[in-house]
Amino acid sequence: MTVTGIDAANSLYKAAPQRGGVDPNQTEDFGTVFDAAKNLVEETNTLQNKADAEQVKFALGLSDNTHDMMIAAQKAKIALQFTNAIRTNVVQAYQTIMNMQI
Repeated sequence: MTVTGIDAANSLYKAAPQRGGVDPNQTEDFGTVFDAAKNLVEETNTLQNKADAEQVKFALGLSDNTHDMMIAAQKAKIALQFTNAIRTNVVQAYQTIMNMQI
């Protein structure tokens, strides 16, 4: 097999798929990330509120089940730790991007 020109050589390699033109007005990718972060915070807040409600019910004597109260508190604690870890990673990524030399 002989290659006589650059076009023939390029045809031997698979071309990368084209993503299309970059639209500066397109915010779908950022919107998806923002929505995911917003949902994470909302879910954490909901779990915190459920844990608080369980503690209040137990304190008022409306519930004698400490098992449900502890489960709700542990879920809220784990959700808060996860949210904090995500926030820390996002801040580190932002700082890394800002420190890049252009």
